[in-house]
Amino acid sequence: MAGEVNLDEIATAHDTLVLEGPVGVGKSTLAHRLSVRHGFQVVHSPRTPDHLDLATRYREILSGPGRILFDRCFVSELVYGPLRRGRSRITWSEALDLAESVIDRKGLFIHLTAPEPIIRRRLLGLGGETETLDEVAALVAGYQRVFTTLADYTKVLAFDTTALELPSAR
Repeated sequence: MAGEVNLDEIATAHDTLVLEGPVGVGKSTLAHRLSVRHGFQVVHSPRTPDHLDLATRYREILSGPGRILFDRCFVSELVYGPLRRGRSRITWSEALDLAESVIDRKGLFIHLTAPEPIIRRRLLGLGGETETLDEVAALVAGYQRVFTTLADYTKVLAFDTTALELPSAR
């Protein structure tokens, strides 16, 4: 797929990009690369504390000015929430409302993926504790389910980062 997709052309055509996928797939590296080349403000979304309202947080960001590139956002809560806590802190109704806000900002969802062993190898290269291959597979499957649903409502570009040289951005 890398030969068919020109991410620089896609970045030029959109004012908002949402990069999503499992940890280790290359979101931060690609976000940095696209922000330098295309002037996006990168919003890296680490885990939001439980007492904060996720939907409101993202509505506020999406209502702001300028070109925005999300390095993880509300989509990840739909994947990690059920896997880590047994439930998502954002409803599908809220997620679809936020997706509409992304679309209104001339935005695009980009589902970044790679084979599980490659993701696992990248995570091991970062050092420290990391997901097992089974956990990585569950994350990849979770993102696939979420993006299959989102694709019923908006355009989702799936992009395999295996073809890119993506050294860790950390």
